[in-house]
Amino acid sequence: MTNFKDKVIYQIYTKSFRDSNGDGLGDIQGVIEKLDYLKELGVDYIWMTPFFQSPLNDNGYDISDYRTIDPVFGTMEDVEELIAQAERRGMSLMFDMVFNHTSTEHEWFQRALAGEKKYQDYYIFRDGTPDAPPTNWESKFGGNAWAYVPELGKWYLHLYDRTQADLNWDNPEVREELKDVLRFWKAKGVKGFRFDVINVISKPTIFQDDNQGDGRRFYTDGPRVHEYLKELVADAGIGGMVTVGEMSSTSLDNCIRYTNPAEKELSMTFSFHHLKVDYKNGNKWELQPPDLAKLKELLTLWQIEMQKANGWNAVFWCNHDQPRVVSRFGDDQRYWKESAKMLATCIHLLRGTPYIFQGEELGMTNAGYTSIDQYRDVESLNYYRIMLQSGKTETEALEILRQRSRDNGRTPMQWDSSVNAGFTKGIPWIMPPENFRHINIQAERSDPDSILHYYKKLIQLRKQEPVISEGQIAFLYQDVPGVFAYRRFHQGQDLFVVNNLTGYDIALNNMPWTGFQKILGNYTDDSTILRPYESAVYGPCK
Repeated sequence: MTNFKDKVIYQIYTKSFRDSNGDGLGDIQGVIEKLDYLKELGVDYIWMTPFFQSPLNDNGYDISDYRTIDPVFGTMEDVEELIAQAERRGMSLMFDMVFNHTSTEHEWFQRALAGEKKYQDYYIFRDGTPDAPPTNWESKFGGNAWAYVPELGKWYLHLYDRTQADLNWDNPEVREELKDVLRFWKAKGVKGFRFDVINVISKPTIFQDDNQGDGRRFYTDGPRVHEYLKELVADAGIGGMVTVGEMSSTSLDNCIRYTNPAEKELSMTFSFHHLKVDYKNGNKWELQPPDLAKLKELLTLWQIEMQKANGWNAVFWCNHDQPRVVSRFGDDQRYWKESAKMLATCIHLLRGTPYIFQGEELGMTNAGYTSIDQYRDVESLNYYRIMLQSGKTETEALEILRQRSRDNGRTPMQWDSSVNAGFTKGIPWIMPPENFRHINIQAERSDPDSILHYYKKLIQLRKQEPVISEGQIAFLYQDVPGVFAYRRFHQGQDLFVVNNLTGYDIALNNMPWTGFQKILGNYTDDSTILRPYESAVYGPCK
């Protein structure tokens, strides 16, 4: 079993990382060009978002062939070179597997549309009339979760976009096809897998309306999901590899099961409860300031309960589906540098495996777009239309997108201050924020106080101190609003981590790290007053 506890994983959004050929889209050769940067940063695994054959309606999460590279990203030879070049630098590749659904352009779905019963059983089809979908479930991207095929007189389920048809995991032939995909990439030298929305693969045997919600209570952490994951991992021979499951609307109890080594399912899970604390009434498209007390409570709960039950968290703030954290929970203006470093400290010293999303280590911010024409994300465009139809003004809808759109995390990587942030010599598929002229790798490499250098120190600290990767965790100052502090301890060694989540001073009493030295922090001096967005790590004097 690979030890993943002392590793750091870096997510690349392939389309936005680096364009090597000037067509405006990031590609595999662009990633190869920048491997030395990732080695310099100190990461161990590179998680690549999908670059497989796809119509790209959902930026590659709508796969039409799991074994073919989409020409816009490169060739199979490019991918083989990427795997080999990363290995030479001591890094491994983690590929993104979208197994809940395929593109409707996948051969399997096309053969289903042509009337082949075998392939209709690969998906979830139900007979019906055009005016009566099988259930009232809502798609995650808006609208009904069923699409009608007049030629067949049938509806098919799509929990996401209508071009993403849900696979029927109850069909053993489907499960065998997906195991073969994993075997194929394992043989190519891939050392890890990230499974997209994997906890929604198991649907109920009887479909019924949901009169309490959007249908998710019937399929989230579904009836046979643990059975199917165990089978997938065992039969595909990936039990010794690093695996992470993206868990949509999951529960703590299920994530304990998914990640407890005794269950032989996954190494770790992504859960998103802590990233909903700024959703008004639980609705992503209604704004409210972040509930910092709730944020502390959720992070603490998941850490403590996973520790008790031998589960393991993937710890993170950002990914390709989330806004930039420094704009969301920090202050991307007055305290940009301080808050970006503080948020990094919060996550990287927790019990779990930390993930860095490209540009997070620079303090990249939300896009700041002012027109709907600047957006590309299918979810954002769908909800912009829905918001206008529900009575919101254009200004209100654009403000919500400015804070919530997935495109905030998808803007080009900011390499330098040249045109298009050094991402492409062509016209980028999506524009970078205007601030790339001062927020970029070139500028931060030359600044020893930069966010980039701070991330390098956090990564080095994890490698040097087993207490971070192996230690237990206990939380401090739980009754002090705005302070997120904890103790890590292992075999007689202690580390104390303290973070001010707010933009104002907070006074502390009875500090348990008295007598310890500050080994990392975003303010140079020490004080009993936590300054705005201050973070500090204290270890034994040496």
